[in-house]
Amino acid sequence: MDKLKIGSYEFTSRLFLGTGKYPDLQTQTDAVRMSGADVLTFAVRRLNLDNPNEPNFLEQLDLTRYKLLPNTAGAKTADEAVRIARLAKASGLCDMIKVEVIGDDRTLLPDPVETLKATELLVKEGFTVLTYTSDDPALARRLQEAGAHAVMPGASPIGSGLGIINPHYLRFIIEEAKVPVIVDAGIGSAADAAEAMELGADGVLLNTAVAAAKDPVKMAQAMRLAVEAGRLGYEAGRIPKKRYASASSPVEGMI
Repeated sequence: MDKLKIGSYEFTSRLFLGTGKYPDLQTQTDAVRMSGADVLTFAVRRLNLDNPNEPNFLEQLDLTRYKLLPNTAGAKTADEAVRIARLAKASGLCDMIKVEVIGDDRTLLPDPVETLKATELLVKEGFTVLTYTSDDPALARRLQEAGAHAVMPGASPIGSGLGIINPHYLRFIIEEAKVPVIVDAGIGSAADAAEAMELGADGVLLNTAVAAAKDPVKMAQAMRLAVEAGRLGYEAGRIPKKRYASASSPVEGMI
């Protein structure tokens, strides 16, 4: 498959995988390996880097194999998001950051004003910024103008598993995008992941769909194959939909 470029980075896999909610570290490690993902994302505020007696997923993985994408989950304001990003960078984890500024605790939808502000500030500080946003095409455009290296519109609310609620708006964002579009949040099945890629998304980020599956390792493999199939299907170009049947074997010239 063709490589995905975000800022100065290149990735072979277009599946970004979250690292939370797994039943245990071994399952998490096996699922990550089976996913084929190059990029792993995690919440900086939920990672204890100071307690040597508390194991974390970083100790279970070959970090030369993966690119870490810290996120600012838990931030309610742009200033909070910037502080979390600086902490991640100071820890030597990565200069990539996923901006996530939640504006509502019930729906976990992003705060558009604070999200845009955080993106502007972190771009100015030299971060490679991937911004989680709603499926609002106008906001996605503003984030790109602010310098975001990728926009990450949600398919549906975080962890809902509802899949793509508004494919039309996602298609608008993708058609206008000048940076990669990574569909983030709400993916529940391999079919959802494939649909996102067939719409023309450059990648998919998911967590709960794998971590909370009955068999996370098998689901990780399913998601890898779905993302690959969806990308190939998009590049191949699907046939147009028709109201009536069209014979696959032409009748012209038959005796």
